Amino acid sequence: MKRIFAAVKIELQPAIHKLFQQLKQHLSADKIKWVEEENLHITLKFFGETPEDKVEAIAVALKQITTTLPFEIAFGQLGIFGSSYNPRVVWLGIEDGGNLSNLSERIKEIVVPLGFPNDRQNFVPHLTLGRINALTDKPHFQHVIDRYRTNPFEKQETDKFILYESILTPTGPKYKIIETYKF
Repeated sequence: MKRIFAAVKIELQPAIHKLFQQLKQHLSADKIKWVEEENLHITLKFFGETPEDKVEAIAVALKQITTTLPFEIAFGQLGIFGSSYNPRVVWLGIEDGGNLSNLSERIKEIVVPLGFPNDRQNFVPHLTLGRINALTDKPHFQHVIDRYRTNPFEKQETDKFILYESILTPTGPKYKIIETYKF
């Protein structure tokens, strides 16, 4: 079994890198597991624990996605998943004009015949920055999030997506590329 997912790799642009560093600094007293910069990605489809023979079938099936053209991803507002009383994830919104949503839907459709039913959860393009374990001062946390909620937009062009294996280790996940799909 392999834990796999399809995603677009993100390279931090200067303003977003600065925002990420400032958040980590201002929220250093809180227990937040920040995503390692080399692991930043936008998940298109999470397959979870997958038998190895199905991993190969998925890798081959995803080669059918050939008509997508390179597109820009614009980083938008900072936000949280969960409530302001119980925040769980710090994330950065993505504006892509529907390209990521369309790509995610195509991936989901292609793998249905392989035994991966299309989940009914709406795709929300976002970049997870950190997972919150515990906050020492919720009003301070909310103040920091509100302070950085609107950022200067930066863009990144993407011309591929990747099928990854996620290997869980005591120090955090390690991502191994299974296949890269160029547009």
